[in-house]
Amino acid sequence: MAGVSRFAAGRVAKNRHLLRSRTPARHSQEITGARLGRGRIAVDSRLDDSSRRSATRRRTRTTSPSLTGGHLKPARRVTIAGGSITPFIGKFHPDFIWKKHPDFGRKENPTLEQLLHRVALGACADVDIEPALIDRGYVGNFVGELFSNQGHLGAMTAAASDGFLHTPFTRVEGACASGGLGIAAGVDAIQAGADLVLVVGAEVQTTHNAKVGADFLARASHYEKERGIDEFTFPAMFARRTMAYCQRHGVTPDQLAPIVVKAYANANRNPNAHMRAVTMTESQAAGSSDSNPCFLANQELNPWLRLSDCSQVSDGACAVILCSDDGLEKLGQGADRAVQISACSVACGPLGAVADYTQMDVTAAAASRCYSATGWDATDIQIAEVHDCFSITEALICEALGFCQEGEGMKIAADGVTSLEGSLPINSGGGLMAFGHPVGATGVKQIFEIYRQMNGLCGDYQVATAPERGLCANMGGDDRTSVVTLLERK
Repeated sequence: MAGVSRFAAGRVAKNRHLLRSRTPARHSQEITGARLGRGRIAVDSRLDDSSRRSATRRRTRTTSPSLTGGHLKPARRVTIAGGSITPFIGKFHPDFIWKKHPDFGRKENPTLEQLLHRVALGACADVDIEPALIDRGYVGNFVGELFSNQGHLGAMTAAASDGFLHTPFTRVEGACASGGLGIAAGVDAIQAGADLVLVVGAEVQTTHNAKVGADFLARASHYEKERGIDEFTFPAMFARRTMAYCQRHGVTPDQLAPIVVKAYANANRNPNAHMRAVTMTESQAAGSSDSNPCFLANQELNPWLRLSDCSQVSDGACAVILCSDDGLEKLGQGADRAVQISACSVACGPLGAVADYTQMDVTAAAASRCYSATGWDATDIQIAEVHDCFSITEALICEALGFCQEGEGMKIAADGVTSLEGSLPINSGGGLMAFGHPVGATGVKQIFEIYRQMNGLCGDYQVATAPERGLCANMGGDDRTSVVTLLERK
């Protein structure tokens, strides 16, 4: 283990040097809270003994990044006023209509249009606002044209209410980071003068079989270069990451099982979760069986990924309303439910060109800029939503965010650090693996989940003490687009 630690330390130093020396003007953008205009936000040092012990296991991998290019210090604070979410459904969800469901032939699953309208109107109702007061709207969606034969989703969302007539709605796309990009666009709009912004994320993915769906989702890769790795392109790409990680750090895929078990345990307490009715034990997650196969055709990568390591193919939608201080006044809301977006950073890497399969360097860059802009570091985060499209992804992103040392992303789950009762709850509602992953909705859902946790609204999966600072990391493709957002209860 000492050898691993020395190696990890060397990589940390190298990454710090690379981040200091690069100029991210072409690939990054960030937004910081209004208080930065009057000075940096002080790091909260109020940690109890258990938190201090936990903090020793975590560190910020890049604390002094370059801030050239897209760095902004806006004058307007951005807060989350409320939102709406549908259940995330698909195979194994009791309400999902398929050929073995008793209502098959009599009922149908919600369409993409129905999902968009439901959460757009639901978010307005949640904050008691007429749709006509919305200044701008953004819709995160990845492949509506393929799964639902439908594009032009901004105008489709505007059709939810006559009050949206002539309101500008824009569809944004960045693969699985589409929802996070919608949040970033909404923050930009408030800096440009909007007071009330509706951000919607939605996806329907159950209209085709698994192999066709895998081909559709492979558009998030460099299709020409990477499609041929396996008929299930993205599972194979992350099996490749698992193989590289295990070989570098001397661990096995079985050690990812606690991440999977945690996700399902949280989802079992979440009424909106795709896998709320499905249990998972560590022996099930660590074993290959007919119900949990290693399913890749690529024989080199096949042993490195099981079905339980994958996120769910889900239908669902989520929406939030972002507002300025003037927008809060228009809503007639006080600060009792307000959650501030203190920083939001978008970073991209070249498609089809991952340099190191054991690193999430794009996510690390986005996080570094958020930390630097706010004066926070990883030890300030009390709850997080991270993009666990596969079990290995949660481990890698936890390391990229500075929540643990390199090579210890599996360990913090095994030690209970990231459980609902742990010092850093991660994916409290089940994450992509068990809450579900309707691609365009995920980044918006992450924001809404932290908002709900900070307001004590999560019911059976509410953390014991409502957190004051949180983080969302929404990733597109193989860490090719990343949106990291810091949130603070004001």
